[in-house]
Amino acid sequence: MKKVSDIFKRKGSINVAVSSNTPVFDALKLMAEKNIGSVVVMNENKYLGLFTERDYARKVILHGKNSSKLNVGEIMSEYLPKASPNSTLEECMEMMTNHNVRYIPVFDNEEYVGVISIIDVVKETIMDQKDTIENLKSYIHFAG
Repeated sequence: MKKVSDIFKRKGSINVAVSSNTPVFDALKLMAEKNIGSVVVMNENKYLGLFTERDYARKVILHGKNSSKLNVGEIMSEYLPKASPNSTLEECMEMMTNHNVRYIPVFDNEEYVGVISIIDVVKETIMDQKDTIENLKSYIHFAG
C-alpha cells in the first residue's frame, strides 16, 4: 500500500514558502511563476498554515478586498487535517474528501515535512496501478 513517503520519494519535499506578512498579491505572483496552487506560510521556519488559490477566491475576491493590502497570514488556512509520512494514500484521499481540501500538510511527529496535493495522490495512485498492471502482464506471460 502506497504512502505519503512514496510521494516525497518521487517529487522531493521542496516547499515554496512565504512569511505571514507577505502581501496576497505577491504570493499569487509567486504561485503563478511556480505554477502551483498553494504556498506554505512560515515564520522563522515554523509552519503556520497554507495559502491557496481557494483562500484567495473565497476570502479576498468575493469580499471585495484588496490583494495588495492584505497579507496571507490574515486569510491562510490554518486548521487543515495533517498527514504523516506513513499515512496511506487512501487515508489522505479520505481526509481530503471529508474536509473538502486539496492540500494536506505533512508532519513527522511535530516537525513539518512538506505538503501534498490531491494531484500528488492521484499521480502516485496511477503509477501504482500501472506497476500492478505490468506485474500482472509479466505473471500471465511467464505462467502461460
